[in-house]
Amino acid sequence: MIGKHSPRGRRHALTLLLILVAAMLVLCSGFAGAQTRTVRIAKQYGVSYLPLTIMEEGKLLEEHGKRLGVDLKTEWVQFTGGPPMNEAIISGNLEFASGGVGPLLTIWGKTRGSLDVKGVAALNSMPLYLNTINPNVKTIKDFTDKDRIALPAVKVSIQAITLAMAAEQAFGAGQQGKLDALTVTLGHPDGMVQMMGGKSEITAHFTSAPFMYQELEDKRVHKVLDSYEVLGGPHTFNVVWATTKYRNDNPKIVEAFITALDDAMKQIAKDPAAAAAMWVKNENSKLPPVEVERLIRLPENEWTMVPKKIMAYAEFMNRAGLLSVKPAQWQDVFFPDTHKLPGS
Repeated sequence: MIGKHSPRGRRHALTLLLILVAAMLVLCSGFAGAQTRTVRIAKQYGVSYLPLTIMEEGKLLEEHGKRLGVDLKTEWVQFTGGPPMNEAIISGNLEFASGGVGPLLTIWGKTRGSLDVKGVAALNSMPLYLNTINPNVKTIKDFTDKDRIALPAVKVSIQAITLAMAAEQAFGAGQQGKLDALTVTLGHPDGMVQMMGGKSEITAHFTSAPFMYQELEDKRVHKVLDSYEVLGGPHTFNVVWATTKYRNDNPKIVEAFITALDDAMKQIAKDPAAAAAMWVKNENSKLPPVEVERLIRLPENEWTMVPKKIMAYAEFMNRAGLLSVKPAQWQDVFFPDTHKLPGS
């Protein structure tokens, strides 16, 4: 029998103490490894960001992060356009940005060889409408110096670039900037309010869902241009992007993001009514959920991660001097996770 005060007893007690301390260190290191990671995600206004809204409301990134052994906390930030979002991601104040194809291509071109920002996935394929309250404007050729066109960001937003593409088609080669002087930077909600008020200089609004559909409910408003006509068919409207460094340093988080986004897409397809209710709640929208559901179900609005007509935008932007380097293929602009999708 070993007495607790004997040399052997003291050695035995010391051994047990060391084992206990070692176990506690392992346990503590486990807790440290499982610390919560904060992921900052940006979106803009409109139903086109519905997949991200479903992710936010359902805490899907957190759920899929846990499945991969990563404890995540999300911070959602709302912007009115792509340029300030790009500034945030360049300065390291944002992990995932989202917006139109134009801002994505712009930051892809500017960060090649440095941050190497690339697309994570598309959010949808949706048309953009250029609406007006000016009865004399039937086509974009009818705009005069008395008109002002509101859009999210002059020169760089997908609306501005689509308008430049339409101008080139209407007025001829080299005339892509003919309507630039008429454009004004306004977020979607403000652009709609300014045009519909009828008292400001804004007589036209190049916008997206649900704003473009809401405007057309007023008899004073008519559609001048549809982006599907300009691009020759359905095209990606919104995409998500991140830096290559963040993707390389956080492969599990990016994997969780893509899986969560796919989950959101499936939920929209399975239950558009529930998705509409989530969006109305999240945006504090005054639109009836049944109307949002109708917009979600419109055949022209497709909820997909497949990038479409990226090269059409890239080729134009390069030709117009808005993109210094033209990608050889759409995959150059996106991370490998999407390369097997039937994009264009």
